[in-house]
Amino acid sequence: MWVPPLRRDVAQLLDRGRNPFFEHAEAEYFLAERGGRAVGRIAAVANRLHNETHLDRVGFFGFFESEPDQAVANALFDAAAEWLRARGFGTMRGPASFSVNDECGLLVDGFETPPTLMMPHNPPYYVKLVEEAGFTAAKDLLAYQGGDRTFTRYEPVPPRLERAVEIMRQRMGITLRPLDMKDFANEVERIKVIYNAAWEKNWGFVPMTDREIEHLAEQFRQVAVPDIIPFAEKDGKVVGFGLALPDLNVVLRTNRNGRLLPVLPRLLWALKREKIRRARIPLLGIIPEYRGRGLDAVLYHWIWTKAAEHGMYWGEAGWILEDNPAMKAGLEKMNFTVYKTYRLYDRAL
Repeated sequence: MWVPPLRRDVAQLLDRGRNPFFEHAEAEYFLAERGGRAVGRIAAVANRLHNETHLDRVGFFGFFESEPDQAVANALFDAAAEWLRARGFGTMRGPASFSVNDECGLLVDGFETPPTLMMPHNPPYYVKLVEEAGFTAAKDLLAYQGGDRTFTRYEPVPPRLERAVEIMRQRMGITLRPLDMKDFANEVERIKVIYNAAWEKNWGFVPMTDREIEHLAEQFRQVAVPDIIPFAEKDGKVVGFGLALPDLNVVLRTNRNGRLLPVLPRLLWALKREKIRRARIPLLGIIPEYRGRGLDAVLYHWIWTKAAEHGMYWGEAGWILEDNPAMKAGLEKMNFTVYKTYRLYDRAL
């Protein structure tokens, strides 16, 4: 079920000179070798912005891969722990590659289905490797799915939900519109404001810098479908937004060597012909004064119906913190259900 990432994207992510994450962080990379052959890898991550936000001494591990050998896993975790301990950290948390704004969490349930875009996947035996190395669960991250699981037909929203969403929208005086690609730079500026205001009180949240958001936006720009990136406005001011993307993993899964050139024509053709039937909602943000009023359901409804117009009949929303009742309720109103669970672990240093 694992989907090979593009080598080019991974190289850029790990590059300390090109990834703006390293403007407020540092990392060290380790390989485990046996007989001259690599049998595992790990990154130790010191994220200064996380520590300034949460006033803690938490360091991270990420990019963890290992053969099914506890000795290999232990050696990797111990190397990362030693590097973090030497920098004054009291806890090692992960996996986060590099932070909660990137791929994070160990898959602990839902191994039988492939991951969506920008979500990790690992073999089931990784759970034992991590827990036997002294880690305990810190927080579960839930991935929800909705729509037709055969990806072939549109499942309409139940009429009662359709009516409820429209009533909530009118009661709040909200108007919705799609992303304006002709005003892309300013749209990114609006997202910056909403993003850091919307997530600031979430467990583990780390604000993204302007450079990080701009860097991410440029990556998304090439594959964005404006119709499924709604902005909610009140009196001309943006009060919430949703970001949904076609699930490029549908195409990337066939690209076993991770190189761009063999898969690029297939990817462009699939996007142009609207052949990708799956979508992922990685972000949905609402300013504090509009939370708990149903705006999340209004945004989900827009994405659901507009995605179907582009042939995307199934979607993943997530991840959602296990103890975020408001976001969970908004999804459940749209008949979304949990189908994967990822877990962040802690280990005392």
